[in-house]
Amino acid sequence: MEFSTQSTAAYHQIKTPALAVGVFADGELSAPADVIDRASDNRVKDTVKQDFKGKAGDVLVLRHLPGVRAERVVLVGLGKQADYNAKAFQKAEMAFARQCVALGLTQATTALTAVPCPEVHATLLGRLSAQAAHHVSYHYDQTMGKPDPKQRPKLKKYTALTERASNQAIQQGLAQGDALGQGMALTRTLGNLPGNVCTPTYLGNQAKALGRQFKSIKVSVLEKKQIEALGMGSFLSVAKGSHEAPRFIVMHYKGKSPAKPQGRSAAKTATKSHTQDNGPIVLVGKGITFDTGGISIKPAAAMDEMKFDMCGAATVFGTLHAMATLQWEGELIGLVPTCENMPSGTATKPGDVVKSMSGQTIEVLNTDAEGRLILCDALTYAERYKPSAVIDIATLTGACIVALGSVNSGLFSPDDELAEDLLASAKRALDPAWRLPVEDDYQEFLKSNFADMANIGNNGPKAGATTAACFLARFATAYRWAHLDIAGTSWLGGAQKGASGRPVPLLVDYLLGQKR
Repeated sequence: MEFSTQSTAAYHQIKTPALAVGVFADGELSAPADVIDRASDNRVKDTVKQDFKGKAGDVLVLRHLPGVRAERVVLVGLGKQADYNAKAFQKAEMAFARQCVALGLTQATTALTAVPCPEVHATLLGRLSAQAAHHVSYHYDQTMGKPDPKQRPKLKKYTALTERASNQAIQQGLAQGDALGQGMALTRTLGNLPGNVCTPTYLGNQAKALGRQFKSIKVSVLEKKQIEALGMGSFLSVAKGSHEAPRFIVMHYKGKSPAKPQGRSAAKTATKSHTQDNGPIVLVGKGITFDTGGISIKPAAAMDEMKFDMCGAATVFGTLHAMATLQWEGELIGLVPTCENMPSGTATKPGDVVKSMSGQTIEVLNTDAEGRLILCDALTYAERYKPSAVIDIATLTGACIVALGSVNSGLFSPDDELAEDLLASAKRALDPAWRLPVEDDYQEFLKSNFADMANIGNNGPKAGATTAACFLARFATAYRWAHLDIAGTSWLGGAQKGASGRPVPLLVDYLLGQKR
């Protein structure tokens, strides 16, 4: 998709198939809407009085207004003026872009970016605008028997109107949003592919394809014998029950430019980076391409959704794609342990004891608590990079869904500064997260009589998300570490079933804010 800006106050002179102008819920017109109203002899005000409430995300299409060159003027609700914020802006942009897609338009123009949003930097407005256009233009048809090109969104060109003073900042934001949108699309597609297509081998091949696309990304895909040589017994214990061979994927991104300070372009005020040294940032993504639960098999209902159990891995792919597109001036490592969790005569059994790469032993009390078993070895592997920070991303626990639903991702970290940076990015990127405890008092629940630890807590269902994070914490003591449990946020169920692309926005914002 092509994004551009145009600085103008003559909104009525813009020739475009569709022009979005904002209207507040109190009937107040935004500056662009007011210009259109005056040019059209008060047609906008008359319409608002009679037919439009201005609720955030509402749209009304006006065609061929006199004195206006746009074929369609789309009134978009911004909600109450006193409450107008980044979330209302995003909702408005999504509504306009969705309307354009529904109309089958190839290009559109938004003047919503010309409406100042309190305490939101213009760069973020540009990013959210492009991200919205990408999000509603996403279309999955990879596994349809006969994909219908007519069903694919046609929106290819998106122009943001700006005030002169904010033009450069919004242009920068559009570039960020374009890269972010492409990364999220990759994450969504990998998540949406069925388990018989998106296997560990397939993910390895996709990593190699990413390396071919971006020369700044070097890729290694380790096979079973190489994984065995590393001593990743915990990871391999999960793969034992499947005919599909495991893979350990290493993607190493290094920016072309020499390292130099880079501020938070999306923040209104630059925020101090807490990076302790010049080591790379490492992202670790859970890559269970299908999860039956193993011998501790899951109920049949909704088991098809366990193809989404590799959304942590998909997030790593999407984030790397976005940062490489932006030619970020930093160093980023993506680690993806990937396998299936299947029941068979060779599968790991409840009560088995396995040895991790760190040398610590684990009693597997529940084979459906497999994500932590593959992540722990990847976290040990991450030590070799002497990282400035490690963030793992995983659809780890149903307990996190119980606690936070599908609104917030669960954030765990013993490092307050790292947690604060990630929470700030979550808020700014409108990709919310909520910090949950990962305290030593919970570690006692992982005690085992037969190994150094158990893979689930001995306290039943209590604090399930926290005990999972505490398990991972035992393998992440050599560096600053955070864990994102995305079990409730990385995909939607029901009629809207599909991968969401989260938390790519959170991670991209965090990375953009780091001084390298």
